[in-house]
Amino acid sequence: MSNLDHISHCYFIGIGGIGMSALARYLKQAGKNVAGYDKTPSALTEQLVSEGINIHYQDDYDSIPAQYKDVNNAQVIYTPAIPVDFGELVRFRESGITILKRAQLLGQISKTMTCLAVAGTHGKTTTSAILTHLLYESKVPMTAFCGGIIEKYNTNYIHTGNKVMVVEADEFDRSFMNLQPEIAGVTAMDADHLDIYGDVEEFEKTFEDFASLVPQGNLLTTEVVSLPGKKVGFNNGDYQILNYRIQDESYYFDFKTPNQLFENIKWNLPGKHNLSNAALAMSMAVEYGVQPEKLIKALGTFPGVDRRFTYRLNSDELVLIDDYAHHPTEINAVFQAVSELYPDEEKLVVFQPHLYSRTKDFMDDFAHSLAQFDQVYLLDIYPARELPIPGITSQSLQNRIEKITSGITSMVTKDKLENELQRSNKRIICMLGAGDIGVEIKKIAAKWVK
Repeated sequence: MSNLDHISHCYFIGIGGIGMSALARYLKQAGKNVAGYDKTPSALTEQLVSEGINIHYQDDYDSIPAQYKDVNNAQVIYTPAIPVDFGELVRFRESGITILKRAQLLGQISKTMTCLAVAGTHGKTTTSAILTHLLYESKVPMTAFCGGIIEKYNTNYIHTGNKVMVVEADEFDRSFMNLQPEIAGVTAMDADHLDIYGDVEEFEKTFEDFASLVPQGNLLTTEVVSLPGKKVGFNNGDYQILNYRIQDESYYFDFKTPNQLFENIKWNLPGKHNLSNAALAMSMAVEYGVQPEKLIKALGTFPGVDRRFTYRLNSDELVLIDDYAHHPTEINAVFQAVSELYPDEEKLVVFQPHLYSRTKDFMDDFAHSLAQFDQVYLLDIYPARELPIPGITSQSLQNRIEKITSGITSMVTKDKLENELQRSNKRIICMLGAGDIGVEIKKIAAKWVK
């Protein structure tokens, strides 16, 4: 963080974001004065306030204390999710103060430690969280910036030292190109963010560019990734998952490194995709130099990540699963997991599409992924940073699904969702999406648990 050594005050625009809040915590812990703006209060902003970080919720440059506007001693950090014409951002630019994107600050920090970066269209949050837990339990001094809340720790930021940095390498806005990774893992390269990249070829080229940042021999990928590097796969690769099986709702598997075979390892997160994530995280830790025996012991205590196949309710009467899945491949992974766990039961999914552009780009893929479920409820598209696209609606997605399946597909509003779920009489319910559906499922779970 040498570039910020002279900085005393740091102001975050969009401080409540999962990545921004971790950086705010890092700078606060480093002795900086930290404040920021976010659109609405949330559990994350409340936690930041409790840690001594000042946050306001109005676009009001004039109310920001003068110390955070000092061009010599202050630094502004913003997320690309903030519109370019946002008032505070415009005024800060006019003032001449130094402004960094979130990814640029992460890049600066990555140069001060041994950086272990996890990239990929899906699974990077879970994989980086697993890697964080493995290193924490193995007593490696590290600083971790996670893209989700690790449940046992109840935080997205963990600091035990400055030897190693664990970071989620985000492909959105080409953010990961700012990093300086010593070891990197790539979970998947399914196309996404085509509103940014334009086409699949450009998307894949940027992953190739990211791979070129990694020292030769230090890139690890799952077997579905076409990049050159050490492979982590089922029954093949430099690191192998062997003999995996389900017993009492847990996975058991053997793990083969380039030098050793370890048998009968227990893993608690459902889904073959999460088993792949765990193997990639273990492989990265082995490449860093942690003894596999320590990692295997730690793996059995990984508590999970909030909204990554999180059980909100799990009883003989009702199973309510909350997942961030917002891409067709991720929906497929959730369906695969629930099908393995509950092969003989009907399954209902509630899906909130995220972004008009993503819904447009993958309309048919979404329809086929969702049609696998016995019953589908669709919420309106969560727009996030986007304006509507003519003809792209949840209703148009419903029409596509109904051409594929004879199962029940319905539009539903948030205020009627609870009643509709009760009427369905389904025991297995999955609620998926990257918007505010996570808030709705917690409300419903809180009512039903009483």
